[in-house]
Amino acid sequence: MVVRREKKSRKLRGSRYMGYGGAQHRGSGQKGGVGKAGLHKHKWSYILKYDRDYFGKHGFKAPKSIKEIDKTINLWEIEELLINKGKVSGIEKDGRMIIDVTQFGYTKVLGEGRVTKPIIVKAKSFTKKAVEKIKEAGGDVIKLEF
Repeated sequence: MVVRREKKSRKLRGSRYMGYGGAQHRGSGQKGGVGKAGLHKHKWSYILKYDRDYFGKHGFKAPKSIKEIDKTINLWEIEELLINKGKVSGIEKDGRMIIDVTQFGYTKVLGEGRVTKPIIVKAKSFTKKAVEKIKEAGGDVIKLEF
């Protein structure tokens, strides 16, 4: 008599997992794909309900060529690099040194550090902290318009 061994794949046709259990051999088949797979296909109803703005373009991004990026300098850098190292010429007004940071390629003054001498700083823009600290030391700020 011949032994007839049917293949497991034929025996387990009615089962959901083919004898592999719930987790083993899962991959992403029978689950609709991994992650965001199929959002424009068979998971479209999910997009319609929960994330309508997922596809398409939104808003406007300015080209880098027209964005103006400020080159910044901190107060401690002005104090240390420019005044103490003697890179600033001795232009003085009422005993206060005048520093035009635009000569060095900077456009904005930030407020990190301390100012020990009364100075007049010229720049395109300043942070509130920088203005406070400069005026606290007996100095002044001059906003330049370009």
